Amino acid sequence: MSSKVYFTDMHVSAGANLLEKLRRLMKKAGFEKIDFKGKFVAVKLHFGEPGNLAFLRPNYARVVCDYIKRLGGKPFVTDCNTLYVGGRKNALDHLDSAYENGYNPFTTGVHTIIADGLKGIDECLVPVEGGEYVKEAKIGAAIMEADIVVSLTHFKGHELAGFGGTIKNIGMGSGSRAGKMEMHSSGKPHVETDLCIGCGMCSKICAHDAPVIKNGKAKIDHSKCVGCGRCIGVCPKDAVQPPFDEANDILNRKMAEYTKAVLDGRPNFHISLVIDVSPFCDCHSENDVPIVQDVGMFASFDPVAIDRACADAVNAQPAAVDSVLAKTGHLHGDHFAGVSPDTNWISALEHAQKLGLGSMDYELVKM
Repeated sequence: MSSKVYFTDMHVSAGANLLEKLRRLMKKAGFEKIDFKGKFVAVKLHFGEPGNLAFLRPNYARVVCDYIKRLGGKPFVTDCNTLYVGGRKNALDHLDSAYENGYNPFTTGVHTIIADGLKGIDECLVPVEGGEYVKEAKIGAAIMEADIVVSLTHFKGHELAGFGGTIKNIGMGSGSRAGKMEMHSSGKPHVETDLCIGCGMCSKICAHDAPVIKNGKAKIDHSKCVGCGRCIGVCPKDAVQPPFDEANDILNRKMAEYTKAVLDGRPNFHISLVIDVSPFCDCHSENDVPIVQDVGMFASFDPVAIDRACADAVNAQPAAVDSVLAKTGHLHGDHFAGVSPDTNWISALEHAQKLGLGSMDYELVKM
């Protein structure tokens, strides 16, 4: 059966600015069917890496959170720490970055919570029903403690996944640092000895005695390591690093399985804004010229359908002048493969559909 995906473009009138159009879109898509009264609501989004300006403006999050509060809910905006070293690698840096980009209580009207805690190790182990690659997903605790999940996604290109949409926002974004390592890597972490100071934090956190200190440097015994990634989170010098060696198709399928873990058994709703469609992820500390013009706003109860609708909408657009897409050329009508040829975004949607997360068949309802 096809799922309904609701859409509105970016044109405005004196009586309907973009924020009002977003609220109307949510209402039309059935947002008020969810029982929010007295419920904790995780509004999952990406705060943007410092230096990147393509991330969603917090004004959109304010609309979503105000709507939830009006319906009796208790919303908070949230994301998990990053696996890579940057402006969001721990909760303190992450909050600084979020506030710098406008995601603070004065702008959004709600609290900003880093879901996997100070060092990215505050996680819940969540069984994945039907998981082929992941049996227990490692999800940021605050996201799992919420009663309802609402995703607010900036739809853009991605150098590994093809595009960053709802499934990536929820699946990869809700993973703790160990969860992100599981999705990105087929191997186990290693120590960059030139960065290591031999402090022993990695050996103290490990339950399996895998890291050992010899001659003032740490080394991880992979025969003992189970790949939990906790040593990555506690290393003060970022000397413990993941291999980042997983095949892109498998990464996409793992993201789908993590999304399944997050959404199973809870009400969920999804919003995706196809604007400022940068060629690469908002995790970059920079953003390039959008690959296509702004398309519009989408909303649905189906995370698979909304990703497919957004992808189809982007692929229907001509390449923006002077963009990476215009320079690299089109690849059989697939703009994402045109920008990142080694990606295959459909693998995430196919696997998500197989898991019962939703359907790639959709009916687009235009407002």
